[in-house]
Amino acid sequence: MLTYIVRRLIVAVLILLGASFLVYILTAVSGDPLGDLRESNAPNREQLIAFRIDLLNLDVPPILRYFEWLGGAAGCLVPFAATCDLGNAINGAEVTVLLERAMGQTILLVTAATILAILIGITLGVITALRQYSGLDYGVTFMAFLFFSLPIFWVAVLLKEYGAISFNNFLREPDISLFALVVCGLLSAFLFYLVSVGNLKKRLLAALIGFVFAVALLWTLDTLGWFLTPAFGPVVIAIIGIGLAYGVTLLTAGLKNRRALYSALTVVGIGMVAYFAVQPLLDRATGLMILLLAVATVLVGAVVGYFMGGYDRRQNMTAAGLTAFLMGFFILLDRFMQSWPDYFDNSRIRGRPIATIGSATPNIQGDFWIIGLDTFTHLLLPTIALMLISLAGYSRYSRASMLEIMNQDYIRTARAKGLGERTVVMRHAFRNALIPLATLVAFDIGGLIGGAIITEQVFAFSGMGQLFVQALRDVDLNPVMGVFLITGILALVFNLVADLVYSVLDPRVRVKA
Repeated sequence: MLTYIVRRLIVAVLILLGASFLVYILTAVSGDPLGDLRESNAPNREQLIAFRIDLLNLDVPPILRYFEWLGGAAGCLVPFAATCDLGNAINGAEVTVLLERAMGQTILLVTAATILAILIGITLGVITALRQYSGLDYGVTFMAFLFFSLPIFWVAVLLKEYGAISFNNFLREPDISLFALVVCGLLSAFLFYLVSVGNLKKRLLAALIGFVFAVALLWTLDTLGWFLTPAFGPVVIAIIGIGLAYGVTLLTAGLKNRRALYSALTVVGIGMVAYFAVQPLLDRATGLMILLLAVATVLVGAVVGYFMGGYDRRQNMTAAGLTAFLMGFFILLDRFMQSWPDYFDNSRIRGRPIATIGSATPNIQGDFWIIGLDTFTHLLLPTIALMLISLAGYSRYSRASMLEIMNQDYIRTARAKGLGERTVVMRHAFRNALIPLATLVAFDIGGLIGGAIITEQVFAFSGMGQLFVQALRDVDLNPVMGVFLITGILALVFNLVADLVYSVLDPRVRVKA
């Protein structure tokens, strides 16, 4: 294994060197970085030209300049060497500083969207494969291809119009009309009809339940003024926790494993006690504190599952640990909701919380919760836009892979041996269905840092994509190479990761030296 990894890394370095040389030379000869100054009428034009030539070493031939750049870039690959030098941009700024700022913006913008698209897309793909040619399958397929075919800039503009401007107008005087209640109820009824199973009578009954549920929920929220003062409260969190305990146990261990279920329910009880105990602590929250609390929450769940005993402690620990993590997430979400009125009334927000541009409100002041809400409201719309566009690929790939696996002989053998459907799907089919997706997921995660150029433009995010495009327009060589270096390294690394994941998912695949 080690020999294989070393050999792959050596090949990756050679590929990166060759590709970087081609990109450098092609960019260098693609235009004149002094063009704007040559056309300038400034009295000190000659001095500015001389300064830029000296700053960018333009008096050196491109091939020799490449090796000078390569020497500085090599220092970026040496940990803790503090010798990273990617040169300067045309405006005199250091490329490392520009990359650091742009990477932060891109990571904020793209990471959540990609992770959500992967999780939701694969989940929808597996569910539709298990219910092939059903109404749900046709509905998900239609919506997936619809969003996939829509231009991202158009989706982004629609979200800004209806998800930000119209919703902010609604929040001035939140009042849900009868027409809106009926429309939302009909949409909910349609969704319940699609996901339900059985004969027509049962599906119509499910649709009726969905209609009543949506109308009652929206009417209750509107009556209580929930949109201005949102919160879950301990009762709702307890109900959510019990639902999570049953759902997580069903997926990870099966409800017949009573010890796993009891472990998850015990964690819910502990979580309800912690809900009241940690409120004073959360008033002084920091990012590090939340991270430590999250780790402690999962560890408590794992310990509870271990001491519950039984024939499979691992299943107990998995069910309890996941339930504890999700329970902690909803407690955290409730605390954010408690800070919503303060954020809504902030002088910088002025009652319009859903943002349409940028990554933060300028000069906003507040504690951890206020700043967190501000970041969330700025990322909400671009995250939804990117997720909707990316969802189709993951759902279609996972559906096709799952259908192929479910028709294999070993799946029929597993069922013939009397294994439960959950065990057949989760332990045998799902794991093997992930193998073709490993490459797709690895490349998408590796390409995260490359940015989303159009989305960054629409939502005014100064990320890696905008930095790269602007540098190309200005024939600004060093930023172009900085972006290429980072994205190239990540692409090669995650390509290697995909190969290694194969051997984990499929015992038949072994990485050989």
